[in-house]
Amino acid sequence: MIRPYVLAETNWEHLKDEQIELAVLPWGATEAHNYHLPYGTDNYQAQSMVESAAKIAWDKGKKLIVLPTIPYGVNTGQSDIYLDMNLNPSTQLAILKDLVTVLNRQGIKKLLLFNGHGGNNFKPLVRELGLMFPDMFISFCFFPPMLDKSKYFQEAGDHADEMETSLMLYLRPDLVQPKEKWGSGSAKSFKIEAFNEGWAWAERQWSKVSSDTGIGNPEFATTEKGERFFNDVCQKLNDLFCSLCDADLKDLYH
Repeated sequence: MIRPYVLAETNWEHLKDEQIELAVLPWGATEAHNYHLPYGTDNYQAQSMVESAAKIAWDKGKKLIVLPTIPYGVNTGQSDIYLDMNLNPSTQLAILKDLVTVLNRQGIKKLLLFNGHGGNNFKPLVRELGLMFPDMFISFCFFPPMLDKSKYFQEAGDHADEMETSLMLYLRPDLVQPKEKWGSGSAKSFKIEAFNEGWAWAERQWSKVSSDTGIGNPEFATTEKGERFFNDVCQKLNDLFCSLCDADLKDLYH
C-alpha cells in the first residue's frame, strides 16, 4: 500500500489538498561499516526509523511528511577508505538552504533533520539557516543518544558495533555477512587524553584508528536486541513528531 506520509510514495492527488505541519528529513551516509555491514547502513537505519515512527504519528492524525533520505554525509576523516563518499558541511548547508526555501515558500514551517550518521553536525547549519529563514522552526535529532544503550547492548561502540549490527540483523539481515566474517571493531584512542575525555575534539583519521573500519565489538549482536532497540526508538521518535506537529511556534517556551 502507498504510505501517504512518505513523499517518495505518495502522489499529487493526495497531497494537493493536504496541510502538512511537519517535514522530516532523514540524513545518513555512505561509508564502510566493518567487513560485515553494508555501506548504506546509516541510510537503512535512519529511513526505517523515521518511516516507522511517522506511521504511528500519522495514524494518530498528525500531518507530517517524510522526505527522501539524503544518502551522503560528512566523511572528511575517511578520505582514504575506498568509496567512502563525502559531502562537506558547506555542501550540506547549500542542500538544506534549497530544501528549506521550498518548505518555507509552501507554508511548511517546521523541519526536523533526523541524523543517522555521527559525522554529520547540523547545529551550526541550523543556526545559520535560522537567520536566513526566521519564520521556520528547524530542529534535528540523532538516534543513538535517545536511549540508554547499556540497557540493550553489552558492548559499547560507535560504528558497526553491537548496536548497528543488531539493528541491521533486524532490518536487513540479507545484507549482513556471516558472523565468521565480522571484524573485531577494535580501535586505537588518542595519545592526547583531552580528546578521549570529551572536552577537547579533533577528527579521527579512520584508517589509523581501526583496521576493519569498525569501532566497537559486534560479537554479541542479535536480531532480538535490534528489534527491541528499534521499536523503542520509534516510539520515542513518534512522541517528538507529535509534539512538533502540535507545537505553536509563537508559544514554544514555559
